[in-house]
Amino acid sequence: MADDPILYTNPRSRGRIARWMLEEVGCPYTVQIVEYGPPMKAPAYLAINPMGKVPALVHNGQVITECGAICAYLADAFPEAGLAPPAGARGAFYRWLFFGSGCVEPAWSAKVLGLLPPADRQSMVGYGSYDLVMDTLEQAVSGRRFIAGDRFSAADVYIGAQIGWGMQFGSIEPRPAFQAYWDGLKGREAHRRAAALDDADIPPDAT
Repeated sequence: MADDPILYTNPRSRGRIARWMLEEVGCPYTVQIVEYGPPMKAPAYLAINPMGKVPALVHNGQVITECGAICAYLADAFPEAGLAPPAGARGAFYRWLFFGSGCVEPAWSAKVLGLLPPADRQSMVGYGSYDLVMDTLEQAVSGRRFIAGDRFSAADVYIGAQIGWGMQFGSIEPRPAFQAYWDGLKGREAHRRAAALDDADIPPDAT
């Protein structure tokens, strides 16, 4: 249908997080694969996302980019899926969604690129230090099934995907608390479906 979400993604990108979220929502949606290189920088796609990056979601005439925002938007747009706490009880939900985008991803990205700030410059970056981010994240998930309350939410999609992906590729330390948290999420049916769909969209010569 015309008002179904359209996901612009690449199966070898953070778009896998958005696909998982869509599968959790359970709504019909369309996927448009955007290849890296010229297609992602072409005028037609830049009209959707001027950054020339994926993922991007188009729904009801709105464009949503950034994985955390896509997760939050879909939780609000499809409340029947129960992927966000009630409006008056979203403190932890918003806290950890934004911690994922504002601290976790910048910290592991800087680590991978060898761009972590020296100790005397850590106050100049929002995440402070990689170790501080990992320690805070460990505390947040230790002994918990879900990061923002007693139910699975969009915050678990976003944080869980970053932890799982980060441990797989070595950008996040495989601490026991991280492994336990991820083990409780990776077997979800929606995650399995999304991963299978994304894997099927990877060209054979790219594997």
